[in-house]
Amino acid sequence: MLELRDIRKQYVTSSLTQVALDDVSVAFRDNEFVAILGPSGSGKTTMLNVIGGLDHFDSGDLLVDGISTKEYRDHDWDTYRNNRIGFVFQSYNLIPHQTVLSNVELALTLSGVSGAERRERAVAALERVGLSQHVDKRPSQLSGGQMQRVAIARALVNDPEILLADEPTGALDSATSLQVMDLLKEVAQDRLVIMVTHNPELAERYATRIVRLADGRIIDDTDPFDPATAPGRAAKPARKTSMSFLTALELSFNNLMTKKGRTLMTAFAGSIGIIGIAAILALANGVNQYIADQEESMLTVYPLSITSTSLDMTSMIADSSSALGASTASDESGSDNDTVGTAKTITRMAGNVGKNDLASLKEYIDGNGGGIHEQVNDIEYLYDVTPLIFKSDTSEGPVQVNPDTTYSSLGMSAGLLSSLSSTMSTNYFKQMPSDTSLFEDQYDVKAGHWPEAADELVIVLTNRGNIPDILEYDMGLRSYDELKSVISELSSASTDESVSTVSIEDASYSYDQLMEPTFKLVNACDTYQYESDYGVWTDKTDDSSYMADLVGNGTTLHIVGIVQPKSTTDSTTLSTGIYYTPALTDELIDNAANSQVVQDQIANPGVDVLTRQDFDQGGPNSPVDTTST
Repeated sequence: MLELRDIRKQYVTSSLTQVALDDVSVAFRDNEFVAILGPSGSGKTTMLNVIGGLDHFDSGDLLVDGISTKEYRDHDWDTYRNNRIGFVFQSYNLIPHQTVLSNVELALTLSGVSGAERRERAVAALERVGLSQHVDKRPSQLSGGQMQRVAIARALVNDPEILLADEPTGALDSATSLQVMDLLKEVAQDRLVIMVTHNPELAERYATRIVRLADGRIIDDTDPFDPATAPGRAAKPARKTSMSFLTALELSFNNLMTKKGRTLMTAFAGSIGIIGIAAILALANGVNQYIADQEESMLTVYPLSITSTSLDMTSMIADSSSALGASTASDESGSDNDTVGTAKTITRMAGNVGKNDLASLKEYIDGNGGGIHEQVNDIEYLYDVTPLIFKSDTSEGPVQVNPDTTYSSLGMSAGLLSSLSSTMSTNYFKQMPSDTSLFEDQYDVKAGHWPEAADELVIVLTNRGNIPDILEYDMGLRSYDELKSVISELSSASTDESVSTVSIEDASYSYDQLMEPTFKLVNACDTYQYESDYGVWTDKTDDSSYMADLVGNGTTLHIVGIVQPKSTTDSTTLSTGIYYTPALTDELIDNAANSQVVQDQIANPGVDVLTRQDFDQGGPNSPVDTTST
């Protein structure tokens, strides 16, 4: 039972208020065919929309089985429309790309009805309207009357209590209109049918009740109904108004497939935007990564170093400019025009030299002070430890290659030796960083592998794949006799203007030849021998026989790899030479700490074990504070 009480609905614009329903009150029976007549603008369609819950009234009340709808929320209106209302529109509102059966089934999808049940009920509804032979056709293959009957079947498939028809025959010819009206009359036998129409003849012929509207008011009702005189009835149990996820997914997929062109164009247009955003993000991330890589690369090649002493160059330059540019009474002697003063550059420079407490700094870093471990890739501690490395062959006496003594041992003149030392270094043995991941990708491994153990070495070639010619002699690839001849010519060139060039024949080597030579490591502490007669330790580095024995018994160092900078690398961490691992340095430190000469010195901190003389406190021979090393 449906009742409208003083329903008022108006549409307000900036300059006009149009009253569509003006306090309309009317009640409908559960089973009747009601036709609503009236001129255009009289409020017929508005009343139909209010009854169907498509439009909300401004005031008054709509009662369904005696229950007010004033407090209905959106969910309640959805339930009301799904359980009680069926709609038939003048323009059919069928989905053109779906079949007749799919159009009717669509009304059941919101109720979560299974696929098999949806098809069974839709077929039954189409049989009721006489379209069982057209279930697989599209709406465009049907006549107007057939499409309207499909719309009626769709409205009936949910078994609604109220069927609302808005001008169902407005777009049909006379014969088809009669067929549709016959169908609506049949439907009205077991439910309430409310039809809006402009055709009074059809209304008089088929409707059991006619309600006329004018200017938003009811002006005539052929069979009024008083709900107070009718017994109430229980409402049907409410059906759920939720579509299952799989059903929604199926409908979405079917819709995409029926509009392939539109789907492809939408996907293409969307992909352009997505690809554009992805490209921008990729470019931004790439630039950021490139900057980070360059920063990391530069810091790897030129790491931040902290030494035991530091010099403030900026302050020193500023002080020097001040001292040399303008004289003041406080820092220069002499104030008369005929006297010359002095600028205190030495004291200024001394004042800019600072000493760093490396022991405290190491303790701070090891304790992850300031979260430093999360901000850096690697932290290296370098010690003033230089390994004594000799050629393995001692047949012509021990030959030390690190620190290199090649030129001085071959009789090079002091002047030429000083000149060469100021322009180039002959020490090609160096320690590599412990974290090889910082520089491994900068090099191609030409042979072998990167060193890992303390007795393993690696040769780092130049960008062109060469080695310095000095290493040829240190590695025994060339004879020292040839080098002596070269040194002799260089010495002559320093005094004889007629000697202008010195040439050395070019040579090339295979990777196997470069990895074949070995070296010997001598512990520096072992070069001291205890003289029991005098109670002192004596330096034996000038004793060839003694040193030859040490070299023969020393640790053998093997070349296990050869690497070359990649052609795509602009800067590299390691320069050309032979590199040993930090494990070698650690081994030397441990050997020195456990040696007898060091133990004796530790046991007698005030006495020099080499001379048995007391250290002069504060003098040039005072012991070094080893705690800061």
